[in-house]
Amino acid sequence: MNERRNGAAKSASRDKRVLIYSHDSFGLGHLSRCRTIANSLVAQDKNLSVLILSGSPLIGSFDFRARVDFVRIPGVIKLRNGEYTSLNLLIDIEETLHMRASIIQHTADIFDPDLFLIDKEPLGLRGEVTDTLKMLKKRGTPLVLGLRDVMDEPTLLEPEWQRKKVVPALRDLYDDIWVYGLPQMCDPVAGINLPKSVRRKITYTGYLRRELPRNLPRPAMLSSVERPYILVTAGGGGDGEGLIDWVLRAYEQDKNIPYDAVIVFGPFMNPQRQKEFRRRVEAQPKVHALTFESNLAALMTDAAGVVAMGGYNTFCEILSFDKRALIVPRTQPRLEQYIRASAARALGMANMLPDDGQRDAQVMATALRQLPQQSLPSEVVIPGLLDGLPSVNRLVKRTLASRPHRPSPVETARKRA
Repeated sequence: MNERRNGAAKSASRDKRVLIYSHDSFGLGHLSRCRTIANSLVAQDKNLSVLILSGSPLIGSFDFRARVDFVRIPGVIKLRNGEYTSLNLLIDIEETLHMRASIIQHTADIFDPDLFLIDKEPLGLRGEVTDTLKMLKKRGTPLVLGLRDVMDEPTLLEPEWQRKKVVPALRDLYDDIWVYGLPQMCDPVAGINLPKSVRRKITYTGYLRRELPRNLPRPAMLSSVERPYILVTAGGGGDGEGLIDWVLRAYEQDKNIPYDAVIVFGPFMNPQRQKEFRRRVEAQPKVHALTFESNLAALMTDAAGVVAMGGYNTFCEILSFDKRALIVPRTQPRLEQYIRASAARALGMANMLPDDGQRDAQVMATALRQLPQQSLPSEVVIPGLLDGLPSVNRLVKRTLASRPHRPSPVETARKRA
């Protein structure tokens, strides 16, 4: 009898739901981070579903675990002057943002999450999540902001947050702030004047470990590549032209670099520039290229080292697969990658080669020759460095456990009847 009652009570309680927002105006970083967290959460809790709100046009190219789904909101892209424009639709940016905000709020209203996790942008792109945050706050839904290890230098981040009225939102709306890193490496709010009440909400989780996906075929082009090779990745590719050009210059000048190079341009690289790079690649027998690979981890497996710009997700992969790395960080429009790469170099976890604009071929060739002789990241011992996913799983579990009983749809329908 007791077992029957317990079973009935269990069926009457609806499963838990987590909603994740990722604005994704450019690149792959936000989507990759949110996907990693979502897949980890459902793997640890069979009674949990995760829905991702994303503006990425590539979200359908990635694999998700069962009980993870997504809602694709209209995409936008950030121009070089800092302004935004619609990615595909021939409509005004204000109309696009209004449409996005409406879809976000309507989805949150119907999905009715037990936790709302916002990635990086506290109020969303141009404040598009503000009304949704206020709606869910009234319902008592826990609101959590997830930040990467580095945002930008404080002298630029603080006025940006003041302009966007971020601090009042952190103080009045958010319940917790989770930083996907460690203060020993980087502190995203260092130098920012935050109230003590906001700082008490901050938890450092550690970096998000990546796993090698199972049963995914490696790109066919690898069959003609001598291993080990040097993997060169420009992330999303929208701002990676300088890195690719510099590596190609090195192979064009120095024919005796001992390793082949596998270059991943990234899906957002300018098509004309990509065409030019492919022409140069075809002239170099030791250089191979592909546009996009959703399973970048598989390419890292056989790499003697990685050359990258050092975005958050690539850095997590470098640490997870313990790969020697040469980081060539961008410095515009943010110093995020430069700050992260500088910290990694200071700790002996990676080498850094700033782009001076000259891109001397011999300088890069020397760095490529030295790359396989560098120390491994694992030789630097930092407790909890890659504990991000277990920490997030634990934090989510604790938050959901504190939530009161939520009726199932059947139970709600019975009460209405």
